[in-house]
Amino acid sequence: MRNASGTTRGHGDTGTRGKIRRAAVAMLLCIITVASIGGCSKAKQPPPRTVPVVAETADRKNVPLQVKAIGNVEAYNTVTIKSQVNGEISEVFFREGQDVRKGRMLFRIDSRPFESALRQAESALVRDRAQAKNAEEEARRYASLSGKGFVSQQEYDRVRTNAAALDAVVQADEAAVENARLQLEYTAIMSPIDGQTGAITIQKGNIVKANDVPLVTINQITPIYVTFSVPEQDLANIKRYQSSGDLHVEVNIPQSGKKPVKGSLTFIDNKVNTTTGTITLKATFANQDRALWPGQFVDVVLTLTTERDRVVVPTQAVQTGQQGQYVYVIKDDMTAELRAVTPGRLYGDWTVIDKGIAAGEKVVTDGQLRITPGVKVEIKNPEEKKSEGKKVGS
Repeated sequence: MRNASGTTRGHGDTGTRGKIRRAAVAMLLCIITVASIGGCSKAKQPPPRTVPVVAETADRKNVPLQVKAIGNVEAYNTVTIKSQVNGEISEVFFREGQDVRKGRMLFRIDSRPFESALRQAESALVRDRAQAKNAEEEARRYASLSGKGFVSQQEYDRVRTNAAALDAVVQADEAAVENARLQLEYTAIMSPIDGQTGAITIQKGNIVKANDVPLVTINQITPIYVTFSVPEQDLANIKRYQSSGDLHVEVNIPQSGKKPVKGSLTFIDNKVNTTTGTITLKATFANQDRALWPGQFVDVVLTLTTERDRVVVPTQAVQTGQQGQYVYVIKDDMTAELRAVTPGRLYGDWTVIDKGIAAGEKVVTDGQLRITPGVKVEIKNPEEKKSEGKKVGS
């Protein structure tokens, strides 16, 4: 076969060129594949080895050992005033909600019937005393006559018995006078304690009966009690620390915005409630500013003792894993170390660490999910960012 130039082209040359083309195409595909693989491997490169975290320093603090509970405020004394005699209320000497002192007049019951009864009893006493005196004189005379034989023994015994009977009548009259005088005193109703009065339930002009409905209730609120219950497991510690001195109690009034009110533990009940497994305690507060009011529910904190120089870390630094609880510690070379710890009790936003951390070590409080043991970290605390922003802005 000839071409245009007259040269003859054999079949062997054509096969050689085909092979060359296929090799070139294969090489091009390899180059494209290698380039794509290189691009993918470049896109799947691992993230930077330095991870930003938030960290705090483990500290030493004096940590109080506390028991917390919900308490209820109770009046130090509560007295329900009732009438002890029947009659009409003639006077009311106080206003509802007024503070009263012990011995202050509260109510007056119409005293005229009782004054009349007293006078009648006194008159009967005077009459019977006169008769008893005459009988005593007569018995003395009869005793003299009986000794001389002028009157019989029977007659003398009659006179002597009559004198003894009249003497007993006098004693009964004296008791009647005392009772009438007492009934008259009951018409003046006095306050038995210092306190604050409540609502008046029976007003002036109403008829009352003895020991019937309450007239008013008086609560003594200075000082005042707060009653609360704690689990029976805390009883041993409470008794042990109370034997060393008074235990301090603080109460917070929810949503009041006021400072905690301070008092002391003054009562431990003599038995555990078998239904709830708790024991009732009472704390006493001076309450001079009357911040506490009977019936309120308050948050109670009972402080047993204060433990000195305990190592604490922010609670959010403590994590839980398959092997137990741990924290990430930032070493001097800014790498993270997973450290197993033995945490103790909570105190506010802090956790006491019994074992595993020393004071002064830095622990990660945010960003634990992004780090692994040995990874490089960079501390980026919010406070540092704020300060940097201020510097830039200035």
